[in-house]
Amino acid sequence: MIAITLPFSLFLCIKVVQEYERAVIFRLGRLSKGSGSKGPGIFFIIPCIDSYRKVDLRTVSFDVPPQEILSRDSVTVSVDAVVYFRISNATVAVSNVEDYGRSTRLLAATTLRNVLGTKDLSQILSERESISHIMQSSLDEATDPWGVKVERVEIKDVRLPVQLQRAMAAEAEAAREARAKVIAAEGEQRASKALKQAADIMMDSPAALQLRYLQTLSSIAGEKNSTIVFPIPMELFHGFIHHHQQRHQHPNPNDDDNYDQRQDIQLPTESMTLPA
Repeated sequence: MIAITLPFSLFLCIKVVQEYERAVIFRLGRLSKGSGSKGPGIFFIIPCIDSYRKVDLRTVSFDVPPQEILSRDSVTVSVDAVVYFRISNATVAVSNVEDYGRSTRLLAATTLRNVLGTKDLSQILSERESISHIMQSSLDEATDPWGVKVERVEIKDVRLPVQLQRAMAAEAEAAREARAKVIAAEGEQRASKALKQAADIMMDSPAALQLRYLQTLSSIAGEKNSTIVFPIPMELFHGFIHHHQQRHQHPNPNDDDNYDQRQDIQLPTESMTLPA
């Protein structure tokens, strides 16, 4: 008889839990002596006297449903998040709270509303990492008596009313246009300074001014097949006039044959025609 019932008895007495699990054992309704949890591996129970409950110690994640939140500056936004947690004490998680998973979800939703209700809209949009850290610390402290460790909280999405989105888009566009105008004004200011410096240099050097004048005329003539009539500044001939006067005051006897011809030189005083 014993040989027949022994395999069945062993089946009822021997239990196995995985590496990532713990078994919380109750004997006659009370936690068993010692730690109250067994595993991983094989453990024994007494049929009809002992009962047990397996607890998964792996990290679990869940989504916090979108919450309608009124920010500190009276803007209604819809925010959702994701929470990562694990069981740090299997015995406490089983004995201190009926459903640690559901309780953690409800607490995460209320904590999200409470934390974001103290922030302005600009802070909600720009300080997500800081808000996530505050939520993680608050949840971890509140769930510690349940044997739950909240490892991470992340803000997933912040949804704004359509009218507010349009207003923010218009504000951003106006800011971009203002920055573009400032950049253009700064560029014009730098260009004006450079032109002023160039003008000062040319005023000190008439030859440079005349060279620039000729370059401008050349560029204009090169654009179209046309003829441009312009006066030649007499300053360009100052060197020739000075040289001619010196030769006239101090003639060279060897150049008598050509001297009279040089006296007949007529300098242009009217205008010249520059073919393109």
